[in-house]
Amino acid sequence: MTSVIEMRDVFVRRDGRDILADISLTVGEGERWVVLGPNGAGKTTLMLIAAARLFPTSGDVEILDEVLGAVEVADLRTRIGWASTLHGMEFPPGESVRDVVMSGAHAVIGRWREEYDEADASRAVGLLAAWGLSDLIDRAFGTLSEGERKRALIARSLMANPELLLLDEPGAGLDLGGREDLVQRLARLAGDPLAPTQVLVTHHVEEIPEGFTHALLLRGGRAVAAGPLGEVLTGPWLNEAFGLRLTVQHDAGRWHARRSRS
Repeated sequence: MTSVIEMRDVFVRRDGRDILADISLTVGEGERWVVLGPNGAGKTTLMLIAAARLFPTSGDVEILDEVLGAVEVADLRTRIGWASTLHGMEFPPGESVRDVVMSGAHAVIGRWREEYDEADASRAVGLLAAWGLSDLIDRAFGTLSEGERKRALIARSLMANPELLLLDEPGAGLDLGGREDLVQRLARLAGDPLAPTQVLVTHHVEEIPEGFTHALLLRGGRAVAAGPLGEVLTGPWLNEAFGLRLTVQHDAGRWHARRSRS
């Protein structure tokens, strides 16, 4: 199987501290990965590297068969869909939802001198409809609710028909209804054989959509376990990642975890 992400012995150091340490990871074409770990585990840093927005201090990284550090990142970024709360904060609050999504075709923030044609406009409208935002297409991005923003950013991340989709905590800050709606939509995307390879970051196993295949657990910047979902999402591995005795259940395609009483 073709590798979409290949990381070997990756370290990220800041002020003498390892944010990521000795990370080796292979994400194959068509796989759906979830990255879990407590706050400060290094999840967002890992995603920034995978999005070609951060270079490691040491180690080798290949994304879509391109070596990070030896490729024009602006070109590589158009092949990567990326949605995160941090990224969403970069948009002018008055920019229309339509333009936030459509500018994803060039992986840029804001409308500048890029040229868009009718096909781009049609794709943006279609993606907004698919993510339940048709009625908000002309609204200012800054007026959207948290759930609406998350869906708009995911629609944007798909605008360029990417080969790799990175979703950094898409469920963060959502209420129960918003979370369940989003997880259902992400499950449909995961089940689409034509959808790109996907990597999703979350703190909670309850936010893992049905159809995801693999998991990486991080703690303190290091990998605790990585592999097929059923082999990694076990009580012992989650205990090691979160430092807490947890009981894990898998029912009707969804995962649940709670503190063990024993």
